[in-house]
Amino acid sequence: MNLITVSGPPSSGKTSVILKTIESLKKRGLSVAVAKFDCLYTDDDVLYKNAGVPVKKGLSGALCPDHYFVSNVEEVTQWGYKSGVDVLISESAGLCNRCSPYIKGIKAICVIDNLSGINTPKKIGPMLKSADIVVITKGDIVSQAEREVFASRVNSVNPKATIMHINGLTGQGSFELSTLIYDEKDNIDTLKGKELRFPMPSALCSYCLGETRIGESYQMGNIRKINLED
Repeated sequence: MNLITVSGPPSSGKTSVILKTIESLKKRGLSVAVAKFDCLYTDDDVLYKNAGVPVKKGLSGALCPDHYFVSNVEEVTQWGYKSGVDVLISESAGLCNRCSPYIKGIKAICVIDNLSGINTPKKIGPMLKSADIVVITKGDIVSQAEREVFASRVNSVNPKATIMHINGLTGQGSFELSTLIYDEKDNIDTLKGKELRFPMPSALCSYCLGETRIGESYQMGNIRKINLED
C-alpha cells in the first residue's frame, strides 16, 4: 500500500484536491482510503463517504493535531493495509504552520492557496519547506501575475519541491497529481521504525498541563520569554 501525507493551512482546499485526485486514481483501477485528522470539528468525512471512499476521522481535541497524528498514524496505516486498498491518504491541517506531519520515505504534499498572501510561504515552517509536492489552489480567483509571484515565493522557500496548480472545483491539474503520488516501489506495510522529517515543537509547560492563570509564578517547564531590551 502507498501512504500519502497531505497537510496545509485550514480551508486551503485540501479535501477538494484529494477528492478530485481520487477520481483520477480510481479511473486507473486503484482503490483509495482516507484518514482525516483535525482539531475540534470536521464533516469532511461525510464528503468522502458520499464519494464512496472508506474514511476514518480523528479529532485531537485539546491536543496538538499533529502530535495526535503521529501518535495514531501507525494504527491508521494498519487499518488501511488490512482494508486492502492501494493508496491510503492522510489529511491533516497544520494549524500552527509549524508542525510537519511528514515521514521520511513517505510522499508528502502541502496544499496552500493563492489567497493567503504573498508572504505566507515564508511564515509556514517544515509543513511547506519539507514537502515533496506543493499544490497551489484558488488560482482562478487571482491574476496570472499574482499566481506567478506566489509560486516564486513558494519556490524560494522549497526549491526542491514540485509545484503544481490545481483547481479544487473543476479538478483541473488533479490528474497530473495522481500520476505523481502512486508508485508500486513505495509500497509499505508498516511505519514502525520510520522517522519524522522534522522534530515536533518541544514544549511541556504548566499550560500544557492545564494551568490557566497568567503570571511568572504560575509558569514552569519549557518556557521561552520575549526579548524586550532592544
